[in-house]
Amino acid sequence: MDRRHEIYEWFRINRFKVDMTAMCLLVLLFGPVYLVADRPLLFFISCGLLLPLAWRRTRPVVAAAVVVLVCLIQWAVGAEPVAGQIAVPLVIYATAAYGPAWASRTVLLLGLLGGVMLTTREYSSPAESGIMGLTIGALYTVLIWMLVLVSWTLGDLTRVRRLQLQALEDRTRRLEIEQQQERQLAAADERSHIAREMHDIVAHSLSVIITQADGARYAAAAKPELATEALATIAATGRDSLSEMRRLLGVLRSDQEAPTRPQPRLSDLDELLLGFRAARLKVSFEQLGTPRRALPAGAELTAYRIIQEALTNVVKHAGPQADASVILTWQSRGLELNIADDGRGAAADPPTSGGGNGLRGMAERISLYDGSLTAGPLQGGGFRVSAFIPYSEA
Repeated sequence: MDRRHEIYEWFRINRFKVDMTAMCLLVLLFGPVYLVADRPLLFFISCGLLLPLAWRRTRPVVAAAVVVLVCLIQWAVGAEPVAGQIAVPLVIYATAAYGPAWASRTVLLLGLLGGVMLTTREYSSPAESGIMGLTIGALYTVLIWMLVLVSWTLGDLTRVRRLQLQALEDRTRRLEIEQQQERQLAAADERSHIAREMHDIVAHSLSVIITQADGARYAAAAKPELATEALATIAATGRDSLSEMRRLLGVLRSDQEAPTRPQPRLSDLDELLLGFRAARLKVSFEQLGTPRRALPAGAELTAYRIIQEALTNVVKHAGPQADASVILTWQSRGLELNIADDGRGAAADPPTSGGGNGLRGMAERISLYDGSLTAGPLQGGGFRVSAFIPYSEA
């Protein structure tokens, strides 16, 4: 199938080469016979009709004009029909298929008129007069008209099909551009959203640092041990803030005013699950293991958003009566998330497939913390989202 498609594309792209080759074959087939019969005039007329076929698709109006001119000369000098007359239906077809609309209608009228001119001249002599002559002339006229109409109709159908294919190609191209723009806008919006959330985290950390620094300054003289604790808190908060700022380097920011609302963390999961249960989604929650140390605030926000997005997809796509489970497993290297459902499981695509802005946003969020995300349907039905967020060794 691919090979045939390549051959078809080559013929479509190299129209002039194909038409030139076909014209040369027709000239060699229908031209020399008149030279052998010592009829040079008919040879030139036949070649004059066939030569324009080389431009019948690339320049159909010019080719049709030359064929019409040669036919008029042939009729004026009283030459008999030649084998090269096959060019007439071919040019009518090509003009109707590839020429402008006015040229298509013109060649149709000229073809019908040419059939009348040919038969009236051939059957207007005294020998062909009478009822028999008129009957034969009318018969030949109808046959010529049928040939002209069939050639023009096939060409017009080809034109319609070509225009429809062009319209479909243009529509497909526009849809691809629109989809690409939508993906870019979705990615930009997600980055902007992440940047605003990171802004809140860093702003909160700096507020803590400033408050602790002020407290340490006042407590340094009276209670040095409080100043030491405040300095330790400042150092820990500063390291976390520095880690968050490094991750901001790859995130596009928006000029919109950043919100100052507190961002959710893993401690807010109970409230999140209550909201989904209120939406009649059966959700089970399990937490395994003990954290070696706390995750940064941004990493906890990422885990929260992944669970939120995955459960939202369950509500949208898993179908009625679907059950979902959320399992948090604290490992020695970090936090593992598993969100699964037993519904239809065919609603979202993995992040690598190019579809699903929600999953793409999850992957982009977790990549900020050097984590990993996998998503896909389960055997027997259902869908699973698995993520791993390592500890940040700042």
